[in-house]
Amino acid sequence: MIDTRTTSPIWHPFSQHKLEATFKKIVRTDGSYLIDEDGRSILDAISSWWVVTHGHRHPSITEAIRCASERYDQIIFAEYTHEPAEELARGLIALAPSNMAHVFYSDSGSTSVEVALKMALGFFHNRGAPRSRVIVMEHGYHGDTIGTMSAGERGVFNAAYAPLLFNVDTIPFPEPGSEQKTLDALEQFCRSSNAAALLIEPLVLGAGGMKMYPAHVLTEFRRITEHYGTLLIADEVMTGWGRTGSLLACDQLDILPDILCLSKGITGGALPLAATLCTAEIFDAHLSDDRRRTFFHSSSYTANPIACAAAVANLKVWRDEPVAERIQAVTKIHCEQLARFSSDARFANIRQQGTIAALDLTADTQGYLSEVGPRLRAFFRQRDVLIRPLGNVIYLMPPYCVTEADLCRAYSAIDEAADFIKRTAL
Repeated sequence: MIDTRTTSPIWHPFSQHKLEATFKKIVRTDGSYLIDEDGRSILDAISSWWVVTHGHRHPSITEAIRCASERYDQIIFAEYTHEPAEELARGLIALAPSNMAHVFYSDSGSTSVEVALKMALGFFHNRGAPRSRVIVMEHGYHGDTIGTMSAGERGVFNAAYAPLLFNVDTIPFPEPGSEQKTLDALEQFCRSSNAAALLIEPLVLGAGGMKMYPAHVLTEFRRITEHYGTLLIADEVMTGWGRTGSLLACDQLDILPDILCLSKGITGGALPLAATLCTAEIFDAHLSDDRRRTFFHSSSYTANPIACAAAVANLKVWRDEPVAERIQAVTKIHCEQLARFSSDARFANIRQQGTIAALDLTADTQGYLSEVGPRLRAFFRQRDVLIRPLGNVIYLMPPYCVTEADLCRAYSAIDEAADFIKRTAL
């Protein structure tokens, strides 16, 4: 076990090192498990921050990485292309909504959304009718770069950086029974004619508390934005790759966004990669003899060939293996296990969308900084289950290879944790 205060120079993400001084080393991964330095197998019930879809070290993806590494390392993508990127782009266009025509690569979920925002503003700028406002949803989270923090919920995550952030227009979360209030707010912002884009996480708001809303609201979002010529950006960084039950959340009502952001599960969780897909109209707005209309964005590792090869292998897993059946099995287990808490006063707002399950632990303090959050994480660690609550919000998002026995073990740990918190209340 590493004591980061004395022996390690590493600064871990989302970690208060004064309170969380020790970090176990993981020495191997396998399927649904992380194996630590003591030989303990930890059930990865949150897919290592939502990225691992088919399981750790999926054989086909691992082999594709090995083969690619024998031929490639990084290639400057502003000057050349390569087959892994070309094959992946064709594959992404084939599975994406039918209006998607072009693929821009980057290296993380945050950058895929940054790219989308710049595409949207560049689209209107290059057409000679600039629009400068971005509409977002309350409680949204889109990343930790300056642009994506600006588009996300303001609070403890970004309070220190407020002077750097730009203003956005925020519509309320569509709470049950209040959906019209959300739609009215969206229409009001769009009517101003200065709204470049609506940026949303479709169906499920991830880091904002696993908040879920019905698919028919997406239909209305599309109707309103289309009417006013406002672009719709679907941030499917978390919701994509089967998490909501369909390959993409937008698939559930055949929603056609103008821009689509993908990352996390794009390589099955093996390597960092992201893609921002857009319509031909958006691409064509940047196509010109005038070099000033170039889309000025890149990162050093854009379209890394080894990462692209992993993503191509991921597409083949989706094509050749019974992934949909695995997703249905996980969805069914969630449904059955959540039923045990349906009338349990220890929990509230029990909810599920596909392979994502969440419930709120009844606690004196709510939200990300709820004092029960660190206590819950410590409890789960003692039981060799990786569950990382968002404050008092407990959620499960396992790899699709998880067994029924393992997932039931995670639910039993949640049951025991609720009793532990109640018994040891401060």
